Amino acid sequence: MSFHRRRQQHVCSHPENGPGDRHSSKVTVTVDPTAGGEANRPVSGANARAVFELRNVTVAYDEVPAIERVSLRIEEGEKVVLIGPSGAGKSTLLRHLYELSGEQGALIHQDYSLIPQLSVFHNVYAGRLDQHTAWRNFRTLLRPDSRDMHTVQPIIEALDLQDKTHERVQALSGGQQQRVAVGRAVYRDGQILLGDEPVSAIDPHQAGRVLELIKGSAATVVLAMHDVQLALEHFSRVVALRDGQITFDLPAAQVDRNMLSHLYRAEG
Repeated sequence: MSFHRRRQQHVCSHPENGPGDRHSSKVTVTVDPTAGGEANRPVSGANARAVFELRNVTVAYDEVPAIERVSLRIEEGEKVVLIGPSGAGKSTLLRHLYELSGEQGALIHQDYSLIPQLSVFHNVYAGRLDQHTAWRNFRTLLRPDSRDMHTVQPIIEALDLQDKTHERVQALSGGQQQRVAVGRAVYRDGQILLGDEPVSAIDPHQAGRVLELIKGSAATVVLAMHDVQLALEHFSRVVALRDGQITFDLPAAQVDRNMLSHLYRAEG
């Protein structure tokens, strides 16, 4: 199943649950597929199945566009990274993709969205809360089931948190908490994994390993990242945004220093 918006003008307004002062903003999504402009196509070919296909999508907060007339096609199996300066629209685009992904998607939130009073194990386990009965979830809260320990523990170990399994998240460092948030999304085991700055608080020698874990945990992966060098090293396709619009969409090998300088140039 691919995710499309086909109506000439589809507008929805709801409270945004994103970070910062947009918690209570009215969000409006407008789609105008008749306005021209093809969704950017990756190099995999016309026969690949589209997971996302946006055509001239605008997302506004209190009527101020955060992304404007964005067209983008992402195919099954792609590993895509979004780059661009702060305020470029990366988080907004990522959240829109997450809303389209439905039950197939998992999201690594920029603010982690963990339950601080619960352990590392329980926070990772929360990735599948909706896949279990209420009774099983309650029982696991009191005493983890051996079946769940068997499936959760390898993820905790892959994130080098095995000595923190039963510690409360509130006692962890910021980088450790971010790894727990990654573990929860990985444990979700969805077909699509999206992440908003998922390694920003993780030290460099671990960040690459965490990115590889993320990439291997879902068929299609889309991340927003501020570390451009790390992004280019680990992703094959780079989508760059500035001022709410896509400025280039290229294989990582084709992105050069001049493009990046122009993308991150300071406003005069």
